[in-house]
Amino acid sequence: MKEGLMLSMKKYIRSSADGAGKRQEKQQQQQQQRRQKRKQHRKTKVDTEKTRYNNLEDMEQYLHYIGGGAGALALTGVAAASAFYLASRPTTERLLWPIDDQALLEGPEQIRVSRFSKDCKDGKFVKHLYNDATTLYECFRRGAKISNNGRCLGWRESFNKPYQWIHYNETLLRAKNVGSGMVAMGLPAGTETFVGIYAQNCPEWIIAEQAIYCYSMVLVPLYDTLGPDACAFIIKQVDMHVVICEDDQKCNLLLDRAPKCLRRLICIKEVRPATKQRAKNRGVEIVKFSDVETLGTKNNHPEMPPKPSDLCTICYTSGTTGNPKGVMLTHENVVASFSAVMMQFGDHKLKSDDVMISFLPLAHMLERCCENAMYMEGGAVGFYSGDIRRLSDDMKALKPTISPAVPRLLNRIYDKIQSEVSRSCIKKMLFNMAMSAKENELKRGILRRNSFWDMLVFRKVQEGMGGRLRLMLVGSAPLAENVLNFTRCALGCMIVEGYGQTECCAPITLTVQGDHIPGHVGPPVSCCCVKLVDVPEMEYWANKSQGEVCVKGTNVFQGYFKDPEKTEETIDDNGWHHTGDVGMWLPNGCLKIIDRKKHIFKLSQGEYIVPEKIENIYIRSQYVQQVFVHGESLKSCIVAIVVPDVDVIKCWAQENGIPGTLSVLCNHSEVKQLIMDDMLSWGKECGLKSFEQIKDLYLHPDPFSVQNGLLTPTMKSKRPQIKSYFTPQLEDMYKKLA
Repeated sequence: MKEGLMLSMKKYIRSSADGAGKRQEKQQQQQQQRRQKRKQHRKTKVDTEKTRYNNLEDMEQYLHYIGGGAGALALTGVAAASAFYLASRPTTERLLWPIDDQALLEGPEQIRVSRFSKDCKDGKFVKHLYNDATTLYECFRRGAKISNNGRCLGWRESFNKPYQWIHYNETLLRAKNVGSGMVAMGLPAGTETFVGIYAQNCPEWIIAEQAIYCYSMVLVPLYDTLGPDACAFIIKQVDMHVVICEDDQKCNLLLDRAPKCLRRLICIKEVRPATKQRAKNRGVEIVKFSDVETLGTKNNHPEMPPKPSDLCTICYTSGTTGNPKGVMLTHENVVASFSAVMMQFGDHKLKSDDVMISFLPLAHMLERCCENAMYMEGGAVGFYSGDIRRLSDDMKALKPTISPAVPRLLNRIYDKIQSEVSRSCIKKMLFNMAMSAKENELKRGILRRNSFWDMLVFRKVQEGMGGRLRLMLVGSAPLAENVLNFTRCALGCMIVEGYGQTECCAPITLTVQGDHIPGHVGPPVSCCCVKLVDVPEMEYWANKSQGEVCVKGTNVFQGYFKDPEKTEETIDDNGWHHTGDVGMWLPNGCLKIIDRKKHIFKLSQGEYIVPEKIENIYIRSQYVQQVFVHGESLKSCIVAIVVPDVDVIKCWAQENGIPGTLSVLCNHSEVKQLIMDDMLSWGKECGLKSFEQIKDLYLHPDPFSVQNGLLTPTMKSKRPQIKSYFTPQLEDMYKKLA
């Protein structure tokens, strides 16, 4: 019994040992397989990294050297770091020319010309970039060809819907039909026919514009800030028979003061029966835009393309006093202007796969030039939905690569970010670190949006503008240096700032690729040359590189419509257009705008202010003895220094039980409110626009006089001296309004 038990136990132990040996052998095999898999995985990963990251040929040697698990871990870290660096490695912007020598200097008059076109000194200015695109009619057809009938005009019905598009060939066909329809309705083809457009940016605006060019007619844009009186003046001056209107509201605004020459309104959207009847009573016919298009399809009149020298548009400036002035521009003027700008973009030039957001008014030349440059290159233009407060929603949906901008928009973005980061110490610290890092890169000519700081701090700003912006053109009004720096850092795209006028089809100078130093508006563009002339009354001298900016070139306008006197005042006998702006040449050949020859200035939103006109209205107030209206191009509103009428104010104060000297009364809130309310009521009564009304005032007890240096011997205000004297008070008012 014992022997049998012992035998069984020996067999069990033997079998257990055999099983354990087999299990151990199996485990060893599995471990060997796992090691082989890890080794193969590491080798595959290394091969991938070698291919992806610039063929790092020493990876295998490094793997063999370090060996083991620790080596694999080290390799993973090295590979990850290498991958991130190579993917986000910064590259320096190519300089188009030395940054300290950006314009050529010619002749005793110290005329500056573009380095892109040395023949400018001989009067051979750039007229166009392509021989098959010398008019806006030809430019659009070139875009259709090189884009292979690509996307052209985009819009969306509401904020919860995507953008929809019409392509180039469809746009051209519709434009031809609309133009043919207008001819069928009795409008003669040719440059003697003027057609108005009074609408917000939309596809129909561009279709109508091209329709006008198909038959060599002249486009005259109208816009809200002109006001109904100015619109009526324009329609009458050009003897306009047809205006293409957006909607019922704009139709009624024109009907309020419709001149007898106006016979037809072509409305893009539906119009109420009451409006149609009102128009009929005034002898004006209202027709649908779509009906004109259908009529053109049936009649199919042959096109009559324009020549480069033909008048293209009359763009009325809003004016500062009196009626607006009609700036006459030819096809050559407009094509030359945006062709020269395209040269300035360098490696960032427009391409057929670019998408532009359209939100600045098409009635102004800045937007018109930007869009027509896009069409010439076959790019796509998407229109915003009409609410500027929700522009970011449109940009997120459209994802543009190109955008024009104005300081007012960029100021709003800057202020919003500053407000947000000021709420948290951590956010403020990170923001300052990010700005410092990106500014250091800008100084080295590095422009990008894939850095660590972009992902951590600026991603939200970039995505708010669609996340794909690569080029932005800023114009219309001066932009503060700190805002320009912030925008360049935050968006990580090329931002060029220009200076120009409607009389020059927008551009005169423009910053160039590789120059990220703020504080100037760049060298002249290649379609013109620029010189400065003396302004003795303001003590600006050309030999000291300061003076009035004068321009000559293929972008300079033909004159003011039916106004030879103002034309002669602006364009001299040698063809130089005198801008009225005072500039200064920087040592690097770039222009800096420092003053205005006449006492006119532009607010940050682009509106002109004539201070004397406003002062002459406010002085009617019984409480005001003297008034000085002040504004700045970096601010959106105006303020005033007021010297109260001592007798009237003291009488009012006694009646209301307010004691004190005039100095004491000037600091009294009720006195200030009384005077401001009366001034604003006078402004309203005399028709001042909202941006022409002061937003704050400072009461000063001592009158301006010849003795204290604030008046001339002829009793006129010395504006520079008054501004300098009251600088602390002016700055304080703007701080409170911010």
